[in-house]
Amino acid sequence: MAKTMAVNAGSSSLKFQLLEMPAEQVIAQGVIERIGMDDAIVTIKYGADVQGERLIGHLEEDDEHITLSKNGKGKKYENVLAIKDHQQAINFMLQKLTDLGIIQDFNEITGVGHRVVAGGEWFNHSVVVTDSVLEKIDRLADYAPLHNPANAMGIRAFQKLLPDALSVAVFDTSFHQSMPEENYLYSLPYEYYTRYGARKYGAHGTSHRYVAARAADMMGKDLSALKLITLHLGAGASITAIKDGKSLDTSMGFSPLAGVTMATRSGDVDSSLVYYIQEREGLTNDEMLTILNKKSGLLGLSTISSDMRDLLDVQDTNDHAKLAVKIFVNRIIKYVGQYIAEMGGVDALVFTAGIGENSAPVRKMIIDRLSYFGIELDADANQTRGQEIEISTSSSHVKALLIPTNEELMIARDVEALK
Repeated sequence: MAKTMAVNAGSSSLKFQLLEMPAEQVIAQGVIERIGMDDAIVTIKYGADVQGERLIGHLEEDDEHITLSKNGKGKKYENVLAIKDHQQAINFMLQKLTDLGIIQDFNEITGVGHRVVAGGEWFNHSVVVTDSVLEKIDRLADYAPLHNPANAMGIRAFQKLLPDALSVAVFDTSFHQSMPEENYLYSLPYEYYTRYGARKYGAHGTSHRYVAARAADMMGKDLSALKLITLHLGAGASITAIKDGKSLDTSMGFSPLAGVTMATRSGDVDSSLVYYIQEREGLTNDEMLTILNKKSGLLGLSTISSDMRDLLDVQDTNDHAKLAVKIFVNRIIKYVGQYIAEMGGVDALVFTAGIGENSAPVRKMIIDRLSYFGIELDADANQTRGQEIEISTSSSHVKALLIPTNEELMIARDVEALK
């Protein structure tokens, strides 16, 4: 069987998952963090049941070792060392996969799928990477300045080491290219759209696409016959209305800054207010964007943490934490209500990503607020974390589903489809 690697390259990190295809079996997964520093951290998990393993061990700087999981099946390799750039990171990672016996030869990897955040209007599906595709990814850097350059860097680095492997770009924005004009255009002079591509693009498309398909399978229905609202709730959060198997509308906008309240991102804010604050604080454009992207959201509102778990722990005694949680839920309810109206109803809500998959209190708060739409929560089922399950009662008119996302599997599937 061929092996396919799903890659997510960040500005200073490299996440990957190696899968046996078409069996869709995860062989190994890992991350290299702090690329460009003398204390980069490498973690590779491999062995039986990789995806569900809870691995244990203690890592000291400059200590390379392997630990076993509690059930003795899975293994974890860890190391701290200097890694100057992505090329060196990929070199190290591929060599380590060989050293650990996970692969015998680089040529076993026949396909590499790369997550790319911004595909603009050029890409409405995943594509084989060519020089022209890479040039377009570079040109779209202004749409995702923190992501696209790193994504392109990762593609080039892998192509250098695995020249015979099929290289595929999988775009976060492609799933949302099915939105109609009335949903993706802003009420600005039309020339800004034609000149600069000023419109809504959305994000998390690969995640929304995966959980929507799984929801249809769980419900035993054709995806094209369903009206779904998928809630990708993590540090970054987005809500998508899916009708006829396609993205009808989504909460993120021109960039991932728009939409609901997030961990450190503000979500929707009146642009006049942004200008008002910027002028009075004497902030540059970059400084203002930093505040909106990194100092707002749950962190800005609570004044203590961007992590929902921290806020839930203290909300009974900390008014700021309680308010941040309420606003997080409030903004989600507004988008869900809007999308139910847009679609003329809804068959199921789908919860995914870090908060969506693991926070029973947040799911309960959201579903309780939507009970008048016919959604009834199963309190016992809602205590589940990170597993596919229906969390609504059998008598609920609208289903509520918990579905862990698997963007890496979607990337690998897209690679296989293009072989």
